[in-house]
Amino acid sequence: MSEAPTFYEFFAGGGFARLGLGPGWRCLFANDWEEAKAASYRANWGAGEMRVTDVHALTLQDLPGRADLAWASFPCQDLSLAGAGAGLSGARSGAFWGFHALIRGLVEGGRAPALIALENVVGLLSANCGADFAALARAFDGLGYGLSALVLDAAAFVPQSRPRLFVVARAAGVEVPGRATPDPALAPASLVAAWRALPDRIRARWSWPRLPAPATRRTTLADLLEPDGGVAWRAAEATQALLDLMSSAHRTRVDQALRSGEGLVGAGFRRMRPDGAGGRVQRFEARFDGVAGCLRTPAGGSSRQTLLVIERGRARSRLFTSREEARLMGAPDGYQLPGRATTAAHLVGDAVAPPVVAHLARHLFAPALALARDPCAA
Repeated sequence: MSEAPTFYEFFAGGGFARLGLGPGWRCLFANDWEEAKAASYRANWGAGEMRVTDVHALTLQDLPGRADLAWASFPCQDLSLAGAGAGLSGARSGAFWGFHALIRGLVEGGRAPALIALENVVGLLSANCGADFAALARAFDGLGYGLSALVLDAAAFVPQSRPRLFVVARAAGVEVPGRATPDPALAPASLVAAWRALPDRIRARWSWPRLPAPATRRTTLADLLEPDGGVAWRAAEATQALLDLMSSAHRTRVDQALRSGEGLVGAGFRRMRPDGAGGRVQRFEARFDGVAGCLRTPAGGSSRQTLLVIERGRARSRLFTSREEARLMGAPDGYQLPGRATTAAHLVGDAVAPPVVAHLARHLFAPALALARDPCAA
């Protein structure tokens, strides 16, 4: 493509989708309703494109030009396992409908984006027994878009387990690299089941995306940690209290490392689990496979993630630093984070992993737009 492709970034947060798209793409407009997130966006990208307001308050006049791509990482709170199950009718995730109304206006005004990319938790597939995913699919089918969908885990790119659903809507005449049958690496059983439940007319225009496997990830959780001198560790008593919350199955690995002097780096959460007697008990559950659990916002249903380090027969624990959390998302160290740790955790926990966006941009978005502009390129 001779000209840089353009994009709108809705629910932009600190601009992590923009990070992933990279300098080869040009942002026309960005929006978020939270001022703290918008401040981070402006600190990294300037104030020119950001508009701070509820998506329902935006009008077509706010959206300049005609974008090739509209990106929307709409709120997941009502769709995640930690939420209350309100789905797309919830106060937060229902913001999707404000976004959809803007796209409808762009279509009616002859400014339809060639591609729309939606990112959310995999729980969208099963929310309200599949009714929410079906409603989303019908909403874009009604605007003339064909659909593709896939699930990618950021763990293929960074040492953080973060599976996410990506739905790509294609305007008439635009096709992403596709295949006739779902790729098991991109389409888990939950996605295939959700697709099978869609109306025939939507499935008739559906395309299963074709993506190359990501390069082998070479970094582990331990590689991203700050030097000891710049971080605050918990008191030994606090760490022991965490270990005492572990079930025997989780504690065995830790005890082995403590006895042997082996070095071990893991991460975990406090969770409520059945106690075997009809009640529930708090447990600390950690993983030691070199990958952190999914980063969440401090206000989420689970606590902040805890780093647990075993070395020379001693256990130490602490929260991740803001920079470590950003690294776990794949953000470069040059990205400017908020000064307050809770604000930074909120920003990062709600974001999309930039390396995942870069993978989609390179292997789906760019080829689709190139072919749409020059059909002879095929």
